[in-house]
Amino acid sequence: MATAPSLFLSHGSPMLALEPGAAGVFMQQLGPAIDAAFGRPRAIVVASAHSLTREPVLLAAPRHDTVHDFGGFPAALYELRYDAPGAPELAPRVAQRVRDTGLPVHVTSDGGLDHGIWVPLRYAYPQADVPVLPLAFPPDWSPEKLFALGRALAPLRDEGVLVMGSGSITHNLRLVFSRRPHADTARDDEPEMPESAAFRRWFAQRSAEQDTKALFDYRRQAPHAALMHPTDEHLLPWFVAAGAGSEGPALRVHASVSAGCLGMDAYAFGAGAAALAQRIAQPAAVPV
Repeated sequence: MATAPSLFLSHGSPMLALEPGAAGVFMQQLGPAIDAAFGRPRAIVVASAHSLTREPVLLAAPRHDTVHDFGGFPAALYELRYDAPGAPELAPRVAQRVRDTGLPVHVTSDGGLDHGIWVPLRYAYPQADVPVLPLAFPPDWSPEKLFALGRALAPLRDEGVLVMGSGSITHNLRLVFSRRPHADTARDDEPEMPESAAFRRWFAQRSAEQDTKALFDYRRQAPHAALMHPTDEHLLPWFVAAGAGSEGPALRVHASVSAGCLGMDAYAFGAGAAALAQRIAQPAAVPV
């Protein structure tokens, strides 16, 4: 089987778990597409915007419980479960790869899947039968340093491990709530803000060109960067995933928007990116 690309998924609002919209439909297609093109992953190493630490930490529990790390949403959301197996036997090898690059990393027997992990995986692998190894990361690391962290994970892809980052291509909750006052409403049918469209277009274009220098400097170069990302943490997993697939193209394989300003784009990185894009029945599965 060919090597699967690394992935960045925008998980948006927790309501994605109840209201899939276009992004949820894409995620439902994603798991079968990966399995068909590359075989089912033996494990998933995932860096989420909601698992943040002072230095990188691998959560190597033998089994993970669902973490409902949000408030103010409908009761039905808190009843959803995605309790998945962990990958404790993989953690020492991952840690060694990271340390070999001179970066710090810790391993803990603690576990738990935040909603940036379990919501996308609930669509991609609904049986919760693929082991998951969360990688918590420091939100104060630069894009360059997180890209280097991702590069340390790249060899895992040749071993059948899926490397994934989960965040949001745009993420300004004040904008979301100003447009949709209730947390439990974030529809796909609202007109997109021009500022959101400009940022997403810039990011997709620079990604297709593999212009990492500009992407690392997105805060100064991307249009409306501070508006679309008042803080960095939801975009930083993109750089981990990009580093893990830096040997090949960076393709936007899904593009949609929730609440008019919450970008739900997904990216694939590396030699398998084009093959995955072809497998997904999605018009936006091409570079922009």
